[in-house]
Order: sequence, then C-alpha cells, then structure tokens
Amino acid sequence: MIHDNVEFDFYFIRHGESESNVTPGMAAGENFDAPMTLRGHKQAEATGRRLAAEGVKFKKIYSSSLARAVQTTEGVLRGMGIEGTEFEKVDEIIEKQTPAWRGRLAKDVMPVEVRLTMAEKGKWFKAADGETSRWVERRASNWLEDSITYNSAWYEKPGTHTIAIVSHGDTMRALFHYITGMDNRLLTRTSIFNCSISRFKFGKNGWHVESINDSSHTLALGDIVREDRVVQGF
Repeated sequence: MIHDNVEFDFYFIRHGESESNVTPGMAAGENFDAPMTLRGHKQAEATGRRLAAEGVKFKKIYSSSLARAVQTTEGVLRGMGIEGTEFEKVDEIIEKQTPAWRGRLAKDVMPVEVRLTMAEKGKWFKAADGETSRWVERRASNWLEDSITYNSAWYEKPGTHTIAIVSHGDTMRALFHYITGMDNRLLTRTSIFNCSISRFKFGKNGWHVESINDSSHTLALGDIVREDRVVQGF
C-alpha cells in the first residue's frame, strides 16, 4: 500500500490543561471526561498561533471524542485563524480507561504494592476493570492504520498529507510505542506536556521521528507545580 509519491506528516497534540490535571492527587485523569481550565484554553490557542506562524496547513484533523481534546482542537483552530473548520471525533484515541479509579485519589488506588506491580508488568498492567496500555495501543494503532496509513483512499492523492491528531498522554505513549518500538519503561518516563507537539513522518521508508514533546510555545503560560515537582497529568 505504501507508495513513493505519498508521505504523511503527523502532528500529535496533547490536550490542554484540564480540571483533572489540577486536582491534587487525582487518579482519574485517565478516564474522567474533564473540561479544560482557562490556562488549557490559552495553551490550545498558543499552539494554534505557533502552527499558523510556521505555515502549517492540515489536510485532516482528528480529535479524541473526550471534552478536553475537543476543546483543545477548537482552541487550536481559533489560534490558527480557521475557527469553525470541521474535524473528526474519534473514540479509538480516547485516554486509557480505568473506571474503578474514577473520581478517586491516587494514594487510595495506587499504594506502593500497586505501583510496584505497574512497574513490573508495564504495558500489560490492568487496573480493576480498566484497559492495559497494550489494549490502548491496539485500538489506537488499528484506527491509525485503517483510517490513514494503510487506507487506499489517501494513496489516490500524491504528495504530503499533513494531519493533526489531538489526544491524551497515555494514548500518545501507546501510539509512540507502536511507531518506534521504544522500550515501554522508557516511554512511561517520557514527558508529554499539555498541548505539546510530537511530530512523526510516515512514507515509503516507514516511520521517522521528527520531535517529541515540543512545548516551547506554551512555556510563557507556566507549568503545573505540585508537591515541588512539575506535573503534567493525563
């Protein structure tokens, strides 16, 4: 299916700061459909202004169907000066789901023994009735292949297709594992800040990494500081 005259230029954008990101000790950022904060909206618009300044024009825009990702996409479009542009909402790229942890504090659901198990099992760790990171990778990568990289419709249009995918921290890590084969233990330690841009290209020679977690456009808006460390939630 891969052709010499077609290339994909992917911009993976994490959602802006959400209410669950700024709730101390909250473990439910993975599955709670939290709206964005005021700073989150500003981060999204700053992302859009950067993309516009760089002359980026998207052929297609996809967003997770969760509220914080949809609001981020709308903010990015405002920042780019193309508010109202249509985009597709995708259930397959929502955040990892752990319903039993919804609305609960991390200290209650992730004591030391649970954290040790998480470290041991990595992408195979499953919380109660939730998903493993491997399941997230499977659903997200299947969607990516079926809808874009191995979809014949795209290959009827020669050239570079620039595509935005607005999603979530753990889902993006799962996709990056699929793309790069990077060790899962390293990926779990890879920061993906709110409204950061991670850029990958896909063409006749497969995948190529351009950048991961570029958040230079939001530095002026500050970071979430919790317990004397910089934290970016789910």
